[in-house]
Amino acid sequence: MRALVAVLLALALAPAALASEEHPTQAELEGELVCPTCHTTLDQSNAPVALRMKAFVRERIAAGDTKSEIKDRLVAQFGKGVLAAPETEGFDLLAWVLPVAGLIAGGAVLSFLLWRWTRRPEDELPLLE
Repeated sequence: MRALVAVLLALALAPAALASEEHPTQAELEGELVCPTCHTTLDQSNAPVALRMKAFVRERIAAGDTKSEIKDRLVAQFGKGVLAAPETEGFDLLAWVLPVAGLIAGGAVLSFLLWRWTRRPEDELPLLE
């Protein structure tokens, strides 16, 4: 049942994600790009390079570029450090996988410890007479 809900949710959100890719907004891209000088997202930075990047994004949106095209141009000029979120392929995939794996492992350890702490050894059980 959960898998069905997840699939339906993914299908419902797919058109919105595609629309965002084809027609990005200035605010959306400013939250996904980082200023190479102050290392904050563009929407929080007023550094000169951030202002030039904002103007570039505005020009490219007006020219009809997609979100990926705009990001690719900025990455080509400034490097991958300009992206606020790591890519989901190659070595950068670890940045997405390790936190989830850590949460799962921590939950498993905590569950095991709670199970052990709530069980009393048999020699401590009261004898019935």
